[in-house]
Amino acid sequence: MVTHEGLVTYKGKPITLVGEGTVEIGDKSPDFRVSKSMEEDLRLSDFAGNVVVLNVVPSIDTPICASQTARFNEEAAKLGSDVKVVTISMDLPFAIRRWCEEHGVDLIETTSDYKYHEFGKSYSLLMRGLGLLARSVFVLDRQHRLVYRELVPAMENEPNYESAFEAIAKARG
Repeated sequence: MVTHEGLVTYKGKPITLVGEGTVEIGDKSPDFRVSKSMEEDLRLSDFAGNVVVLNVVPSIDTPICASQTARFNEEAAKLGSDVKVVTISMDLPFAIRRWCEEHGVDLIETTSDYKYHEFGKSYSLLMRGLGLLARSVFVLDRQHRLVYRELVPAMENEPNYESAFEAIAKARG
């Protein structure tokens, strides 16, 4: 188990991130499984040949996570059909579905790492003691190599959307 200390804070307090490794710029992302529903899974490999944006939020039902997810949903229409946005949290799939229905989020995949923790472990984003994923954004090119990575230092802040959208445009070619 790999641990990273001092990279992020939650309510001003340092949080330890744990996992099996860190995916660095240029690395091919490991395939991972997340839950779309209580019965249906989704894998990164399901998006072969697409640019993939991994929008990671601690809990979709909180104001900043809601804003972040809504922003990526809003922008998804402009990104093109070859770009797939996948929001990942630890929320239960039925809670995610309810939130999406209430907020009209329907252009992105919303998933949960609650069952397998494969994504959180692969990217070392599990926040020790909280059971949540650290707020972050990753952009993978068509071969699923990491071309952009932002680990938001304070969980109370939103990511740098402009930098993420620039990286998406470059990955599309």
